Amino acid sequence: MKSITHNNSFPFPGKNLIALLFALFLYLPGSAQNSQKAKELLDDVTAKVKSYDNIVINFSYSVQNLKQNIDQDSKGNVTLKGNQYVLNFMGVTKIFDGKKNYTIVPEDQEITISKHDDNDANALTPAKMLTFFNSGFKYSWDILQNIKGRQIQYVKLIPTNTKDNRKEILLGIDAQTKNIYNLIEMNKNGSKTTIVVNSFKTNQPISKNHFTFTQSKYPNYYINNLD
Repeated sequence: MKSITHNNSFPFPGKNLIALLFALFLYLPGSAQNSQKAKELLDDVTAKVKSYDNIVINFSYSVQNLKQNIDQDSKGNVTLKGNQYVLNFMGVTKIFDGKKNYTIVPEDQEITISKHDDNDANALTPAKMLTFFNSGFKYSWDILQNIKGRQIQYVKLIPTNTKDNRKEILLGIDAQTKNIYNLIEMNKNGSKTTIVVNSFKTNQPISKNHFTFTQSKYPNYYINNLD
């Protein structure tokens, strides 16, 4: 009887499969854990935002797109109280008093007044900018950076809607205060938008009329009332 000789060099197909499955099961718990850590940190940010009576932010803004030769920088400030806000940005003032939007353009001496639509999910207000991440994204734990002595923990956000023009967003959060430090948005068209919070003050003494539009302050302005 002939003996059967085993060729030890012939690969056993199950070995690669077992190794792959082993690696997969090692990866999945870590991935889920990182996602949960990111979600918990974002929940902390949301809770902090809701705990303040008002927020005053000074920020810098930049957008770059090498393909389209775009490189712009600007600064602005916003005061928030609940869903009310006053935003000053790129020479334009926007006021939302809780019912109507007022867009004031000094260069054109024009004011546009429009009613706010609560049912418009796409209406991104400054108040929502601090909590926009609560839906429509997948989360993952990213790098920790020391920026001027502050520990900034980044969370990567990937839009779940494939039609979203945003490729990914890196949200930098101060690990100690749980306040947002910066936002880096990468778009599918190659543009990069960065917003950096230069100062973040809370519970400031502001007048009760701070969010009230007073038409008498703009006697020579054209009023464009869309309602």
